[in-house]
Amino acid sequence: MSEHIRTELSDGVLSVTLSRADKKNAITQAMYAALSDAMERAKADDAIRAVLLRAEGDSFSAGNDIGDFIAIGSQTEKPFDMSVFRYLKSLADLDKPLVAAVKGRAVGIGLTMLLHCDLVVVADDALLSVPFVNLALAPEAASSLLLPAAIGHQRAFELFALGEVIDGKTALSWGLANRAVPAGDVDAAAAELAAKVAARAPNSIRKTKRLMRDAEALWVLMQREGEAFGSQMKSPEAMEAFTAFTQKRAPDFSKLG
Repeated sequence: MSEHIRTELSDGVLSVTLSRADKKNAITQAMYAALSDAMERAKADDAIRAVLLRAEGDSFSAGNDIGDFIAIGSQTEKPFDMSVFRYLKSLADLDKPLVAAVKGRAVGIGLTMLLHCDLVVVADDALLSVPFVNLALAPEAASSLLLPAAIGHQRAFELFALGEVIDGKTALSWGLANRAVPAGDVDAAAAELAAKVAARAPNSIRKTKRLMRDAEALWVLMQREGEAFGSQMKSPEAMEAFTAFTQKRAPDFSKLG
């Protein structure tokens, strides 16, 4: 278990906490492995009836830890062996309720993992974005299907292509969240929802969730997205985007075809 992922089981709810507040909860491969452990445990353990995903600090997640992702990705001959893909599969496979408590920024996978949650509580001033194209990358976590399904093609394309940021109130009105509340109330509101769903008939809940999702199809799409993401990571576009990111300037794609 990564030091940056904490878990606690109480009254049938497994709380999984991102605990890297000093780095805005940017996720490393070690953290993905620990998150995978938690989701796989939740699926297998009958004592767990719901999972509550939350974060410490003022941000839910800044997304991938870019340095860690590039370093490990460049050393991995088989990208699908990376811990991030194990985590994505665990999200697709999870057949128990997944509840999220989101404050501050939710960037990249910090947003796309919410598409796999069944109940989402956001702070009304939370800031959500999927700026993959800003880094010359491609969508992941089956978000190329799930985001348009949730909010419509045009809104999803704008978020993907322009990297636009939406606040919690907009996320609620667009259907990405169940509740938008003041930041100080997010954890309590999400915990209340998790407790309520954990008290429901567990087999009925699991069968309902399975009927609402096609886990195998989601995993197939995740792998297709992974291939696109991986090929883009090695592209001149991505090299320019990452260089610009480290130099704190806007990328220049004008000479790239």
